[in-house]
Formats: sequence, structure tokens, C-alpha cells
Amino acid sequence: MMNNSNLVKIAIAGNPNSGKTTIFNELTGARQHVGNWPGVTVEKKTGEIEHNGKSYHFTDLPGIYSFSTYSQEEIIAREFITKENPDVVIDVVDASNLERNLYLATQLIEFERPLIIVLNMMDVAEEKGLKIDTEKLGVLLGAPVVPVVGRSGKGIQAILEKIDRIAENISQKSRHIHIEYHRDIEDAIENIELLLQEKNIPENDSRWKTIKLLESDAAVHSEIENLGGIPILEQAKTTIENLEKRLGKPPSDEIIDAKYGFIQGAVRESVKQQKIDKKDISKSIDLILTNRYLGLPIFAFLMWAMFKTTFGLGEIPMNWIDGLVGFLGDYFAQILPDGSLLQSLVVDGIIAGVGGIAIFLPNIFILFFIIALFEDSGYMARVAFIMDSIMHLIGLHGKAFIPMLMGFGCNVPAVMGARILESRRDQILTVLLNPFMSCAARLPVYVLIAGAFFPNQAGNAIFAMYLLGIVFAILTGKLFSKTILKGKSLQFVMELPPYHSPKIRSILLHTWDRGSIFIRKMGGVILVGSILVWSLSAFPQNVHLSQNYEEKIAQTTDSAEIEELQNAMSAETMEKRWIGKIGKIIEPTIAPLGFDWRDGVALVTGFVAKEIVVSTYGVLYGVGADKTEDAPTLREKLAHSGMTAIVAFGFMIFTLIYTPCLATVAAIKRETSWKWAGVSVGYSLGLAWILAFLVRIVGDLII
Repeated sequence: MMNNSNLVKIAIAGNPNSGKTTIFNELTGARQHVGNWPGVTVEKKTGEIEHNGKSYHFTDLPGIYSFSTYSQEEIIAREFITKENPDVVIDVVDASNLERNLYLATQLIEFERPLIIVLNMMDVAEEKGLKIDTEKLGVLLGAPVVPVVGRSGKGIQAILEKIDRIAENISQKSRHIHIEYHRDIEDAIENIELLLQEKNIPENDSRWKTIKLLESDAAVHSEIENLGGIPILEQAKTTIENLEKRLGKPPSDEIIDAKYGFIQGAVRESVKQQKIDKKDISKSIDLILTNRYLGLPIFAFLMWAMFKTTFGLGEIPMNWIDGLVGFLGDYFAQILPDGSLLQSLVVDGIIAGVGGIAIFLPNIFILFFIIALFEDSGYMARVAFIMDSIMHLIGLHGKAFIPMLMGFGCNVPAVMGARILESRRDQILTVLLNPFMSCAARLPVYVLIAGAFFPNQAGNAIFAMYLLGIVFAILTGKLFSKTILKGKSLQFVMELPPYHSPKIRSILLHTWDRGSIFIRKMGGVILVGSILVWSLSAFPQNVHLSQNYEEKIAQTTDSAEIEELQNAMSAETMEKRWIGKIGKIIEPTIAPLGFDWRDGVALVTGFVAKEIVVSTYGVLYGVGADKTEDAPTLREKLAHSGMTAIVAFGFMIFTLIYTPCLATVAAIKRETSWKWAGVSVGYSLGLAWILAFLVRIVGDLII
């Protein structure tokens, strides 16, 4: 029953690629919150709107195909519906693939919650010549059916109207129906239901729990056991054995067959196939994009174009933000006491550190925008299909490339995304390979180094890092699958959704959701990291220098000599402070790579978060202290730091490969164990050192 308050709780369920999140975005707009489910590291999206005097609270459930307990996403969706008791459940269905998508609806029917079926992608269904009688389908399913085109927003208002009618208990379509099973199964359901109700199981939950018991569902079995229902479990076990003898197959198979029979009957009654001459556009496009020979080169070209665009378009807004950071540094340098610790903290620590990352926000947002463009168009699913044959070379299949693609955004959710794989061995291998995917946190480092040392080929240099990450992941996967993780991957069938014209509103929401994470980081871990690095570089205040630089500067009129003396004084001062002492301890291990102590300190801070590498350089090179309009930028200071282009390329590779950030290490441990987290840290650190060393040696020989 609907609650009597003005708050209406609505759950949105649906298969992956059904357009569920697009519908959620259309219903809630920008009024969304993103977090994790309590105690679970799976993304949770909620949104609220006010409508007709009521507060609608929407929860976007993870995309699933069924309510089994094989994955974390399925468990979350099931527990939310059964324990949170939403007032309305919306099932988003791909109208062009009714028979496949309605299987989830048959399970939702058994939950006996008020249900609305949203037929999304009606335009695609019409292009296929499908004419759907939504009124008749609603009668057969016992739920109102709303035809929509989520990408254009068509039909969204009708969803709200149906929610209103259910909220007021005046919907004629919203009623409880039962999917009829074999007579023997129905008798068994009735008998076990009575026993469940004696254990205070609500009547509207007893039927689906009984069906789950007959399907040997482990979670329901455990729940009944905890309620002291051992006799019920024993009867269920005996019933399953008897039914299998009578039916000649497990009752779970008979239940599935009955559900698909119900779906086929409903579709036959309500859907007519019209003859059309129009060619399937998605299939025509796939003849090229998923072609055996052309698919991979096209994917590589699109990735190259993505990173060229990210760097090219981002250059102008980067300069704007750089100017703003410089203005803020000048402003606070003037209003705060000159030479004070407070001035140094604000200008050299906070503004130089956080501002050093803020400069790269345009690149990050552009990258996320293009990735969202690929996702919304349906191309990302094709990438997994294209990569299937390559993934098999390392003992995985194309489905494993999906969480690896997520790694281009952030390695943490990408590591957790390995849960979609059925084999534990496949999950562990995918988790170990994921850090080789260049997350957006590494992008500011690439942009900084490439812009300083390869200004005319920066886009190509950045693309090379992403490409090398994939190559090293493949080689590492080959090595691991032959040694510590032997075995073959399971076969899978990849679902390819139809292509869509991307909707700008949906893409912008996706871009903001992901990009805003970095803005929050700027006020959190990056700010704290910048202050810590500043503290190490500011103390002890009084250090003994080898010569009186200030006196020599005062006696010199040559601007070039003055700059040289100032740089020497700054470098010696830093070397004799805490951060320099830490750097000097590290320096012997990285000197063979061509890195100096500053590079070592930057890499160490990158253990916390890769973005801090840039802010650390900003503090170490005193960019925040530059108060003149023509003061050199961080790129320019790096370019004249003594690092060569070969060493710089080695530094980029080291950043790509070496130990993932603490959050990713924690995610690896959570998804696997301390053992595999240690393997990831040790292997990546060792490989990074070897590769950077080889780059320097080979580069010096060639050049």
C-alpha cells in the first residue's frame, strides 16, 4: 500500500542498455546525488523532484537481468525492493527487445509492489516495424505501460502522471497478477506459502520467497534458516526432489520456461510486426565498426582522436585558469604580510598546489565528455566485442575489457567493476590489469610533462601513454595467465545495444557526475597533500647556505645572472629542508632513471593520489611565489630543470605503470586480498623502474 505522507519512494529498475539511467536523468534533471550503497562500493544514484504537492524520491538501481544473487548489483536491487519497500517500481524496458527485457518484469510482478512498465526506445521499435498495443500489454502484465523515447524526453510527463494515479490508488492497470506455473508447482507454492506466513512473512512476500526456495536461492534459504524455519527448508527440499521426478527437470527450469511462455503470450497478443523496407542502421554501421579487420584500427584511431582533442581543445581554457591562478597568487601575495609563513602557505602551498591541478580540469572534463559520447551512442559496447579476440590471448574475454575501459575514468570503480565477471580467476586477473589503464588522475601529469618537453607533439605523447597502458596490460595478462593465474576464460555472449544519437543533456550530466569528483578532490586530498608538501618544503625555516646568495644578487645587474643565482638559492634551500632530505634518501634508487630528488618526492606523493604529482611540482618549483606578469609557468620551469626529453618520456611511463594510488590499492585488497594487493604494488613498481631505465638507456644510445 502507498504511504500516506507526501513522500513517494520510487525505484527504477531495468536491464543494462535499456536506457534506465537516461530515464532517471530525464525525471530528476540535475537534482541528483551520487554516492555508494551503505557498506557496499557500488555506485548509488538518487534524485528528488516536487510534483503535484508531493516529493518524489527516485533511486536508480544497478542495471541487472534478474534478481538472482550472483552479483553485488543483483543483491542490491533485490534487497532495496524487498526491504526498502518503494511505493512504486518503474521497470525500464527496451521496446525493441520485449521478449528479452520482460523477463525482469516477470520477477518484479512476483514482488507484488506497484509497478509501472516504461517502454523506452519506442522510436527504435517503430523503425523495426513493431506496433505495440500498450493498453493490451498493460492489462496482460497487470501494470500501466508508458511508451517513451528517453533520449528526446518524449513520454516523461506521462510517467509522472502514472505515478500520480498509483499514488492516489486510482490506476486501473496497477493490480496484482500471478504468473501461472505447472499445477504441481502451484500446489507446492500454496503449501509452502502457508508455512512461511506462520513465520510472519508478509503475504505479499510469501509467494516470491516460495518461488525462490523452489529455485534453490541461497539468500532466501539463509533468511528462512535464520528465522528458525528448518522444517520449511526440509519440506522445500523434499518438494524440489518430488517435482523433479514428476516434471523430469528441476522446478527452477520449469519456472523459467513458464515465465518465458507468459512473455511470449503477452507479446503475441499485444505486438504486431509490420513489414518494412528500411535497412537496420545499427547493423549497417556494425558491418564497419565491428569488422574483423577494420574494427581495431578504427577503435585505435578514435582513441587517438580523443586524446588529441582533449589536449587541443583544453589548451585555451587551461590558459584562462592558469591566468586566474596567477591572479589569485598575486592578490594574496599583496594582501598578506610579505615574507610571512601565512603568505607562503596560501600562495606557495594552497594556490600553487591546488591551482596546479585546477589548470587541468578542462582536459579532464573534455575526456569524460568524449567517453560519455561513446557510451551514449552505443559504441562502448562494441569496443568489448572488438577486443574479445585480443582479450582471449591473455586468458580473458571481451567482457573483461568493460571494467578496463572504466579505468580510463577512475581505477577504483573499474576495479570494482570486475564483479560482472563470473569466474573468480577472471575477476582477480582483471583487477590486477586494471591499474595499467591511465585514469584521469594521471592525465594532468601527462599534460604537464608533454606540454613542457613535447609541445608540438603533446597530443601524440599523451595518446602513446594510453596505448602503452593497454599494451603492458596485455603483456602482463599473458604472463600472469601462464604463471600465477593459470586457466582459461569462460565464453560469453556480448549484448550490442542499438546505436543512438547522443543526447547532449544526458552526456553533460554524465560528464559532470564524473568530473565533479575531481573538484571535490581539490578540496580534499589534494588540498591536504599540498599543505603537507608545503610544510615539508618550508621547514626548517633557517638553513645554512653554502654562500651569501642575497648579497651576490644585490651586487649583480645582469638579469640572467640574477635569475641563475635565484634558482641556485631556491634549489639549495629546498635541498636542506625536510622535503629535500626525503628526496635525497630516495634519489639513489631513481638516479639511474635520470630522475632527481624533486622527481622522487613528486612520485612519492603520487602514491596518495596521482594528481598530487603536479601540485607537488608546483610547490617544489615555487610557482606560487612568482609575482610578476612574465614569470615562468610550471611547464617552463620543468623544461629548464635539467630533465631531458628522453628522461621526461621515461617519467611519463613511470607514472603510467608504478604503484596505483592508495584508494585503488584499497579497492584491490577489498575485491581480492592483501596478497593480490601486494602483487599489484610490487609488480607495478618493479616494472615501472625497469621500463623507465630502458627508456633512458635506449634513448641515450639512439640520440
